[in-house]
Amino acid sequence: MDTKKILVVSSAFYPENSPRSFRTTELVKELARQGHSVTLYTLKKPEFHTAIEKEFGIVIKDLGTRKMPIINVGSGAKPIVLMKRIINRALLQLISYPDIELMFMVKKALKKEKGTYDLLISIAVPHSIHWGTAWARTKSHPLAKKWVADCGDPFMGAIHDSFKKVFYFKYLEKWFCKKADYIAVPKLAMKETYYPEFRNKVIEIPQGFKFDEVVLNNFTKNDVPTFGFAGTFVPTTRNPTPLLEYLATVEAPFKFIIYTETQDLVLPFIPILKEKLELRRYVPRMELLKELSSMDFLVNISYDPVHQAPSKLIDYYLTRRPILSSASSIFETAIVAEFLKGDYKNAFVFDNIEQYKIENVAKSFLYLVKE
Repeated sequence: MDTKKILVVSSAFYPENSPRSFRTTELVKELARQGHSVTLYTLKKPEFHTAIEKEFGIVIKDLGTRKMPIINVGSGAKPIVLMKRIINRALLQLISYPDIELMFMVKKALKKEKGTYDLLISIAVPHSIHWGTAWARTKSHPLAKKWVADCGDPFMGAIHDSFKKVFYFKYLEKWFCKKADYIAVPKLAMKETYYPEFRNKVIEIPQGFKFDEVVLNNFTKNDVPTFGFAGTFVPTTRNPTPLLEYLATVEAPFKFIIYTETQDLVLPFIPILKEKLELRRYVPRMELLKELSSMDFLVNISYDPVHQAPSKLIDYYLTRRPILSSASSIFETAIVAEFLKGDYKNAFVFDNIEQYKIENVAKSFLYLVKE
């Protein structure tokens, strides 16, 4: 077998519970399974990561300790909370605080690397991971034969951000795009959100998971229609309010279980729906999939089906439960009514599910070394 030396840089890794963490964790494990030499730079937590190093033969190196404090908005007097929110937003907009620190940490760490890898993969968000990689990678210190900058959205061209980025960040974005050999995105349609001069570098490599590791409950139909949602709500694009307003008019019994850390949009409906609505905090991914597999169906609010390929949908697929999905926050009430009656003829249909297997995703990255 042609063994490759691979260097991965990401601030998101197990046990963090996020799509970018899943991306990094699944990818480095699979590259190691396929026999390649994998080195990962991340915010190392020995209590979690030492076991992974031993099991998969991965070398995990520490990016260092983050020192820039996060301003905790918390609770308290409204003027103080408001002031903290304003300061947080201002720092984020003006200097990408606190994630800008990672640019310096990545640059410092990668400058210590000796020799040349076959493949370098940097994983955003945050994009400061790419900026630090670009800073460290020079002609005299190339780090790897090929560099793939793996992105969700672009930094400047993200079409669903509530606030526009300050103009000078475009120079950082263009800088790393110019230096990267490839820019990997989950859907090729996202190419149009990047600067035109770099669109020829944009390739599609979707999110990937190890399908056969998932353990599910044996499904039996619930006494009352029970359905769930897991993820983040966004007021302008992924808003549960229209669905909850409709459910408030449904007299028949049901149970809607929502796993989210963004509960503000849901809380007003607790006294209205009472026992029909249950809010839960996030749980580890494998535990979540097992719980979701016991529900009659699952809900997806896909705010941009053209440009977005949410990893949530892949997880939903793995539960083997029908999916009620809408391309916006507005669901067709007739279809919601069908689902509540156990009629799933309008359930979401997946296209080419094989592309989301981590074995194939890893091969997509490795293929780039051969070009």
